[in-house]
Amino acid sequence: MAQIGVKKQKIFIATTRKATNVTGVFYSGERAPEIGLASVDVTIPPTHEIGKLERPKKLPPDPNTEFSIVDPIVYSSDAAFVSAINRELNSRPPSQRTILFFVHGYNNTTTDSLLRLAQFVEDSEFDGVPVLMSWASAAKTTGYVYDLNSALVARQKLPEIAGILQKTNARSVDVVAHSMGSLLTMEGIVNSVQTGRARGITRVDNIMLASPDIDIDLFRSQMEIIPQSITERIFILTSEDDGALKTSRRVAGGIPRVGASDAQELEEEFGVLVIDLSEIENSDSGSHSKFTGSPEVVQLIGLGLNSASRFGTSAAPPIERILANSPIRVFD
Repeated sequence: MAQIGVKKQKIFIATTRKATNVTGVFYSGERAPEIGLASVDVTIPPTHEIGKLERPKKLPPDPNTEFSIVDPIVYSSDAAFVSAINRELNSRPPSQRTILFFVHGYNNTTTDSLLRLAQFVEDSEFDGVPVLMSWASAAKTTGYVYDLNSALVARQKLPEIAGILQKTNARSVDVVAHSMGSLLTMEGIVNSVQTGRARGITRVDNIMLASPDIDIDLFRSQMEIIPQSITERIFILTSEDDGALKTSRRVAGGIPRVGASDAQELEEEFGVLVIDLSEIENSDSGSHSKFTGSPEVVQLIGLGLNSASRFGTSAAPPIERILANSPIRVFD
């Protein structure tokens, strides 16, 4: 029996993965031709510590000490999915009727990304409704090329998913994309712009690219296509000590990755807000996931996301003041 203090976080899922009957898996690493729509509840243990993800050591998980996934629901139509999201939105005050659209990175199962998103929502104290974009990662370190191609396959589905979210009662959407998920997000935006389907982006307040695993030359070409009205909503979390992106650079023939580039140079060339996490050492999840693994980083992100405005604008909490006593550096 669960102890008093166990919390539940409902997370909605839009996925390009194939469903599976394997116990405890829900969606596989195989690519599906159509978008799947679902939701789960993730339980958060009363012993949870900010910045940590207390994963199950064995199945079934113990909700008293570990995160767990329960009550999966598969929606048979876009309308049913939208209706369920609206119920969650309408249970909140009008100012909190927002969506956090999270796009996971390379080498992730659906379970990995659900648990990580639940931890991020809990620790950032995000007060809206989380929606996970789960694309078909092979979830193994040797699957980099497969994952890269899966992300590119999924990019054409992002405008379709955006269209579904456009039908909800959300007053705004914040996008958080991690690692290779940033590539998928940027390619999805480019696809929307080139096909004239970028209207839905007007409801997006922030597009956060955390440790983006994007070839710097590709990013340059993406930014040339995306209009300023969208690029001004982009901000990037970088860390020059990112071990995963150093490996990615070697695999990619030595081309620098955006998430491990010099923060000041990124800001000067692209005019985007860049937050340099290179000096952050208290990340429980390593150098590639400091945005969730460092208590001070995840809480500061939450302050920005819950500000009902964009990072870097006069209406948002002044980032320089918030970070005054932090080793985090901001370039705006």
